[in-house]
Amino acid sequence: MNDLLMRLGIESWKPALATLLLPPVPLLLLILIGALMLRRRALGWLPLLAGVAGLWAICSSAGGQWLVTRLTQPPPVLSEAQVQSLRGAPHTAILVLGAGRYPWAPEYGGAVLKPLAAERLRYGVRLAHRTGLPLGFSGGVGHGSEGGPSEAEAAAAMLAEDYRLPLRWAEGRSRDTTENARYSVEMLRRDGITRIVLVTHGFHMRRALGAFERAAADGGPPIEIVPAPTGMRAPRQLLLSDLMPEPEGYRLSWIAVHEWLGRLAGA
Repeated sequence: MNDLLMRLGIESWKPALATLLLPPVPLLLLILIGALMLRRRALGWLPLLAGVAGLWAICSSAGGQWLVTRLTQPPPVLSEAQVQSLRGAPHTAILVLGAGRYPWAPEYGGAVLKPLAAERLRYGVRLAHRTGLPLGFSGGVGHGSEGGPSEAEAAAAMLAEDYRLPLRWAEGRSRDTTENARYSVEMLRRDGITRIVLVTHGFHMRRALGAFERAAADGGPPIEIVPAPTGMRAPRQLLLSDLMPEPEGYRLSWIAVHEWLGRLAGA
């Protein structure tokens, strides 16, 4: 899908096209169709009720978490033994993937990372402290986003000011996960890196792994990709409140469908 949009010269349309496929638009359309059908036949109750039930489900925490688990299939977190085995490993780099930035935050006087990107960077910093490995960040300005400093620039500033940690590699050209992988592999390969500890959210990891494995296999010395997911939720007993609509449930559902569509489209 990415290649098709590039050939047609409409890459900038990606956010708008995605919006039409992401919740809640399909369910709202289903409700609208049902409402229009009701004017002529009782069968309209079927799509109408299905749309309403679907909206309730995707807005509940239980529904959102179920979609994340089923559609994104996040891998397990790094074990303590795996972290210890990475200490001082040669030709190894920690790479954090971006997840958006605000081009101007007046209280900071510049661009800042959005919460998901900051959460990923925090885990990357933790791994860097525990393993002694150098840290990189990949993220530019996403499709359809407002111009300004790249995510990598915002990450470098955050590392210097908040963590007092240098950023060894800053990849600031990429606009999506596929380009994260392509440009980062090129950059790290030039510095002799043969293993990448890849930091992103669990829900994003399968798509990111696929992109990086394809990029690593596209000529040049082999590169091993080690998944280091963050933002994982521990299983717990289902509560009645988990079945009620809430913003977090909708957010999880949106993310799950977004990642699933991204994997289908090869983005």
